[in-house]
Amino acid sequence: MIHHTAIISKNAEIDNEVSIGPYCVIEGNVKIQKGTELVSHVNISGNTLIGQNNKFFPFSSIGQVPQDKKFKGEDSKLIIGNNNIIREHVTINPGTKDGGMITKIANNCLIMIGSHIAHDCMISSNVVLVNNSTLGGHVKIDENAIIGGNSAVHQFVNIGKYAMIGGMSGVESNIIPYGLYFGIRSNLRGINLIGLKRKGLNHNLINKINHIFKKIFNADKSIEHNIKNLEDEEIKILEIKDIITFIESNLKRGIARYNNG
Repeated sequence: MIHHTAIISKNAEIDNEVSIGPYCVIEGNVKIQKGTELVSHVNISGNTLIGQNNKFFPFSSIGQVPQDKKFKGEDSKLIIGNNNIIREHVTINPGTKDGGMITKIANNCLIMIGSHIAHDCMISSNVVLVNNSTLGGHVKIDENAIIGGNSAVHQFVNIGKYAMIGGMSGVESNIIPYGLYFGIRSNLRGINLIGLKRKGLNHNLINKINHIFKKIFNADKSIEHNIKNLEDEEIKILEIKDIITFIESNLKRGIARYNNG
């Protein structure tokens, strides 16, 4: 299961059911659980814990020191869950002292070619980063969100569940759950209708959520005013609850506003 050209640190803990291909290098206190495969030419280092049934493609660099001038070699970590696919030339850095010391990727994520996940990012399950997506430090992405190819997400931005970021976007404000965003330092363009369909919601409920979304972001009044004036039955809808909770959180980068132009 381990190719004879692979170089593995004596401090690494590798399950017997891990497959390690040609010219892989594993340094430091790496732990890899069963069913995970390193195809070839993969570099994994640092205090990196990798769960079960992940697949790493050639020239991915996992756990190298953060690209942060404040990093002074602290004993930070990178945690990757189960059933993730990490494609070619992906880079993922561990945490830093200023960000909780951990970068974490949950389960069932697809990280496509050339994507970068910086220090202290928190990636929930079923997230897709399309080719050459770039996440700055301290970014948080909730489950089932999709980041389009060649997009850049500013540090400290939060992206809500089932949000969709279109390709070649530049995101510098927080994106609400189920939000649709594209452009450079732009605005929300609506609700992610495809994401809601994938979630299994019926047509009538999707239309109702879309209507309430537009009420919340009505530019004639403040978002806070609009939320207070929603009807009780509107607030009880799960997806609307998610949006309101996200907006009311103390989020450092502010909320991307709606632009239907």
